[in-house]
Amino acid sequence: MYNLQADKNSIEKLTEKILDGYRMGRKDDFGVLLTAPLEAVCEGADAIRRKFCGNKADLCTIVNGRSGRCSEDCRFCAQSRRYPTSAREYPFLDPGEILAEGKRNEAAGVHRYSIVTSGRGIHGEELEKALAAYRLLRRETGLRLCASHGLQTTEEFRRLKEAGAERYHCNLEASERYFPQVCTTHTFEDKVENIRRAQEAGLEVCSGGILGMGENWEDRIAMACSLSELGVRSIPLNILQPIPGTPFGDLPPVSREDILRTTAVFRYINPGAWIRMAAGRGQFPRGGAELFRAGANSAITGDMLTTTGTGIAEDIKMLEQLGYEL
Repeated sequence: MYNLQADKNSIEKLTEKILDGYRMGRKDDFGVLLTAPLEAVCEGADAIRRKFCGNKADLCTIVNGRSGRCSEDCRFCAQSRRYPTSAREYPFLDPGEILAEGKRNEAAGVHRYSIVTSGRGIHGEELEKALAAYRLLRRETGLRLCASHGLQTTEEFRRLKEAGAERYHCNLEASERYFPQVCTTHTFEDKVENIRRAQEAGLEVCSGGILGMGENWEDRIAMACSLSELGVRSIPLNILQPIPGTPFGDLPPVSREDILRTTAVFRYINPGAWIRMAAGRGQFPRGGAELFRAGANSAITGDMLTTTGTGIAEDIKMLEQLGYEL
């Protein structure tokens, strides 16, 4: 699809257009971003990040509030009950336990804290436990609170906001075209409608996806455009960690170069967003420092839901050495 072989001058011209206010969309030719020298693309993305976001960065941690036995069939996930994995299984945690973990993270220097639950959504008694946890966290910490509970109603979103959550996480995961290869128990449009309900309820939205699930460059660009069109300002980028027992357990790793270029492409398409590196960046040296010179400016730190992440202290040190203000 992209036959152009762009040079450094071409990417510098595109960078200047973005810095001057131009916004890329589906009508654009993305060949420049995909074929220009990687170093030049990353340098351009970093310049865009500095112009529209400054040197501010933030760190988010997550707690696995309910684990395993998920009804959905997301092919990357260890928590689906459809796949033979060793993921832990337990019901919604006691709100006091969630509070204690939040306080530990805050003391370590984290800014945001998200309760994440397995399953299609939370309702009834488990929703009430979640609301109690957010109220405790709002009252007893200074953390910015995020929620990730699957597909919810507008009224449930309003209750989450009233309890203290300010941002809702709902990954698109992939492009609309490729989504059926990732999940069949809910649709891309289900995700989009969920995001819009959260926004209608007054919540900010955090939404991104996973690299390395077999998608192509057109899929990555389409996902970045969808996020821009939805007005998403926090975009987590995960690198697939193949988990034995899942359908994606044997996929080959995505290359370092592709990860860096994808991060930069997302910055070009979403100049003012928080591009948030999430699962998988531990495969880079120094916690993925080079990603934060390729357009990224925030991260999920600590352990992920079912995989090991990077250390909070190490991430703080790395970002400060790069000149970021936490």
